[in-house]
Amino acid sequence: MRAVLQRVTAASVSVAGEVLGAISPAPGQGLVVLVGVTHGDDAATAKALAEKVWRLRILDGERSASDCAAPLLVISQFTLYANTAKGRRPSWNQAAPGAVAEALVQAVIDRLRELGAQVETGRFGADMSVSLVNDGPVTVIVDV
Repeated sequence: MRAVLQRVTAASVSVAGEVLGAISPAPGQGLVVLVGVTHGDDAATAKALAEKVWRLRILDGERSASDCAAPLLVISQFTLYANTAKGRRPSWNQAAPGAVAEALVQAVIDRLRELGAQVETGRFGADMSVSLVNDGPVTVIVDV
């Protein structure tokens, strides 16, 4: 699994103009977590990713989301596994099939909530619009 974490001061995700999830951790920070799933990922991988995201110290003062109860906006993102090695058109063959990916993204969300995180989400497979204010800017890629 792969995640792109963006430290934010505000973020939202919408589908067809309807806001599905939003965080505005004023005066603090939160994280937008874009999650991609590849072949071979399983429930253990999802759990490990959730725990890494929750405890990674990328907020001000070298704190983690768990240290300050920072809210998370988790969004599925199959394009994180784009293969751009050949030509100009990405291949998506490294991304897991939708049914597999959906269950594992949900497993990440569920584990984060079990750990105590406030988690907002988008809608799996939907054409989503994401709006965010990146703070820093800080953007980190996590592979597990």
